[in-house]
Amino acid sequence: MIRFPTLAWLALRNLGREMRRSALTAAAMTLGLALLILSRTLADGAHEDWIDSGVRLASGHVSFNAPGYRDSESLDDRLTAGQVEVTLAAAAATVPTSSTGPTITTVRVATRGLASSADGALPALIVGVDPASELAFSELGAEPADGRYLQEGDRLQAFIGAGMAARLGLRTGSRMVLTAQVASGEIAGQLVRVAGTYRTGLDELDEALVHIPLPVARSWLGVEGATSVSMVLPHSTLTDPVLAGARATLEGSGIEVVGWPETARELYSAVRIDDAGDWVFHLILFAIVTLAILNAVFISVLHRKRELGLLRALGLSGAETGLVVFVEGVLLTVASGFVGVALGFALVWVFFRNGLDLTDMMPADITFGGIVFNPVMHPAIELRHLVQSVALTTVIGLSASLYPAWHAARLDPAESVKVE
Repeated sequence: MIRFPTLAWLALRNLGREMRRSALTAAAMTLGLALLILSRTLADGAHEDWIDSGVRLASGHVSFNAPGYRDSESLDDRLTAGQVEVTLAAAAATVPTSSTGPTITTVRVATRGLASSADGALPALIVGVDPASELAFSELGAEPADGRYLQEGDRLQAFIGAGMAARLGLRTGSRMVLTAQVASGEIAGQLVRVAGTYRTGLDELDEALVHIPLPVARSWLGVEGATSVSMVLPHSTLTDPVLAGARATLEGSGIEVVGWPETARELYSAVRIDDAGDWVFHLILFAIVTLAILNAVFISVLHRKRELGLLRALGLSGAETGLVVFVEGVLLTVASGFVGVALGFALVWVFFRNGLDLTDMMPADITFGGIVFNPVMHPAIELRHLVQSVALTTVIGLSASLYPAWHAARLDPAESVKVE
C-alpha cells in the first residue's frame, strides 16, 4: 500500500531543503504562465475589437433575412412586414439575461444602385435605416467627417462617405440622385440632399455606402418589410447561444438566422489565423519552459541519488520513490499556477489597463479582414482561455516531472548509496 501522506511530506521537505532550486524551477513556470495570460488577454481584446468593428459595419453578430437574400441581394428575397415583427420579437426574447451590455437591433432595407451628381456616377450600396437604432448600431455617425448623421423626421437626406463625396464633387447640402431597381422591377430615381459625410478608412466603403431614412427607402423602393434585421451583442461569445435560441424560436417561419462567421467570412478567417499564430507562439514559449523544468527536476534527481537510494534502503519501493519526485513536480506546478495567474493579472492591470498603444509603430489606416486595425490594444479576460492557459501549464509541469520520476523509480539502491 502506497503511503501517500508520508510521500507528500517527504516531497515537501525536499523542496524546502533545496529552496533555491525549487524557486528557480517554479519561477520558470510562473513567468511562462504570466506571459501566456498577458499575451492572451491582449490578443482576446484585440480580436473582440476587430469583431465588434467589423460586424457594426456589416450585418451585426446575428442577422435575420429571407432565405436566398445573402446570395441574391435582391428585393425579391425580403422579409415581409409580418416577418419583421416576428423577428424583432424573437430577437428580444433571445438576448441572454446575464449579458452585461446593451443589445442593439436595427431594421434595414438595402439595395444595389447608382449614386450620381453633375460630376459623375458611382456604384452604391443604398441602405434605408432607422436613424436612432442605426446610430448606436454602426456608429458611422458618431463622429461625422462633415455635417451630421440622419435624424428622426428626415425625409430626403442622405449620409454618404467622404470618398464618394470627393469623387462626385459633393459637400454637405449638395443634391444627388440615387437610382435602383425597385420592387416592381422598374428603374426609379430618388433625389436626396447630403446631410453629412463619414470616413472609416476603408475606401471600398467610403466610396459606396449610402444611408437614407427607412421610410424614404420603403416608399421609393416599394417595399413594406425589410431585407434584414441585424443584432449587435455585448460580446461575440454570445453569438452561438443567441443563434441557437433564435433558430429554435423561428423554426418553420421562413426566416434565416445567420451568425457573423458566415456573413463576415473574411473577418472570421483573419481572427482564426491570428489566433492560430498566437497559439504557435505560446507553444514555442512553453516548449522552452518544459525543457527548463525537465532539466531542473532531472538534475536534482541525479544530484540526490544517494538520498533516493537511502529511501529505497529504508523500505520505500521503486514506485514510491518515483512518486516522491513526481509529487515534488505537482507541488511546484500548483504553487506556480497560483502565483503565475496572479502575476499575469497584475502585469495586465499595472501596465495595460488603459491599452497597449502601437500608434507609433505602424502606419495609419492599416486594413485587413474588412476592418481598420485599431492600434490601441485593450486587454480582455475570457474565462475559457484562462482555463486553457492554466490547464496547459499544469500538463506541462506534470509531464516534465514524469521522466525524472521514472528515472528515480529505477535507481538501484545498492549502487545509489555508494554515490558521494
